[in-house]
Amino acid sequence: MSGDGRESEGGEEEVRGARRIPGPRGAADDLDLESVPRPDLPPPGSAAPDEAVPEQSAPEEALPEQPEEALPEQAAPEPLMTSASASPSASPSASGIDLPHRVLKALLGAWALSACSAEETAAVEDHLTACAPCADEALRLRDAVGLLHTDGSLDLDPTLRSRVMDGCLSRRPARIPVPEYAAPYDAETARLDALLRDIADSEWHAPVRLRWFEEEREVSRKTTVAGVIGHLTAVDGLLSAALGLDDPLGGGEVPLDPSERTERHWSSAHRPPTRAVREPWRAQSHELIRTASFAGRNVAEASVSYGAFALPLQDALLDRAFECWVHGGDIADAVDYPYEAPSAAHLHRMIDLAARLLPAAMAGRRRAGLAGPAKDLVTAGAPGRSVHLEIEGHGGGDWYIALDSPAALGSPERTVAQVALDGVEFCRLAAGHISPVEAAAGQEGDREAIRDVLFATASLSRL
Repeated sequence: MSGDGRESEGGEEEVRGARRIPGPRGAADDLDLESVPRPDLPPPGSAAPDEAVPEQSAPEEALPEQPEEALPEQAAPEPLMTSASASPSASPSASGIDLPHRVLKALLGAWALSACSAEETAAVEDHLTACAPCADEALRLRDAVGLLHTDGSLDLDPTLRSRVMDGCLSRRPARIPVPEYAAPYDAETARLDALLRDIADSEWHAPVRLRWFEEEREVSRKTTVAGVIGHLTAVDGLLSAALGLDDPLGGGEVPLDPSERTERHWSSAHRPPTRAVREPWRAQSHELIRTASFAGRNVAEASVSYGAFALPLQDALLDRAFECWVHGGDIADAVDYPYEAPSAAHLHRMIDLAARLLPAAMAGRRRAGLAGPAKDLVTAGAPGRSVHLEIEGHGGGDWYIALDSPAALGSPERTVAQVALDGVEFCRLAAGHISPVEAAAGQEGDREAIRDVLFATASLSRL
């Protein structure tokens, strides 16, 4: 190459006759299409030039010899067709327009949404009668479009997680399953966590009013969504300490009373809590479930102290599941989020726990002068005067509450009164969210006994 950038004459002689690399092509927008000569096409029905179709010959041994008279007369070539229109799937439709298979397949989505023109709709529907794969695809698309126009709620079914887990575990059981007594806590923490994932950052500061009963009156405390999660973290720490795990309130002298723990946790925060409280709470709940699962039945009866009283671990986890659901409903009301009740099986167990705690609660109110005196004391384990607690609807059942002694047995034969409540309403009463005088759907029998049972149920609530 010479210094001016052009090839020398000698080099030109050496590459003469060789194929040259074509230069860069201009963009399509830069071409003047009117000035580009168009190739001549043969008229319909005429044969193409001989040089347009090169002759292809097979090896002689692959072609058997045939006499000339056996060869059929060569017919005139058909009119020129595109590769798409030559496909057997493309056929004239009743609409009067001919569309290739790939175009009709691409129109299936628009057809399912009723977005095609009348001609396209006719062409697609005519094609579906002859093409099974496209017909199957059209049915799937129509089913999917039906989901877009549902009048039902778009929120996930609260039982979806449990149904998916049941389906998975039925195929391959867990090597170390979650104990049955921990299942309600596992389900309710997962449901609350799903709610917390959905809310915006600003909603963590939404005001939430926590309500409960003390003695004969309703009390409340105002906090935020993040404050509620801090409260759950502080009280769950009682279970962590019982299982030998780290207490979220740290070392030193830690109070056992749930209200005192909550106040200490709130006062230790140097700034208003935010979304950051979610991860420690969820990690703590996972650790509790994991530890209980590995320990199995060995820790089910381990005592968890709440200061003024104690519960076995299996009941303490049920109590925490109940509070998680109740406060999940408080948060849902604050941020306008739909929140359903627990499953019937889990709700039934929560009601059963409250019913088992009622005799001791009535005895405590009696010692405080808030309930009538015992009328018929019996020996421990003997049937005593009872109230028939009939829980209707979701998670319902029948319980007989001993009135005069916590050690007595509830007995249908010694029933002096009957009270009927809805299952969710009974739990709201036990959470201190409704008044005892407004809770009962039906009452019959000893009015004083009914009043003692209803107010004792409300006294189970706490911060």
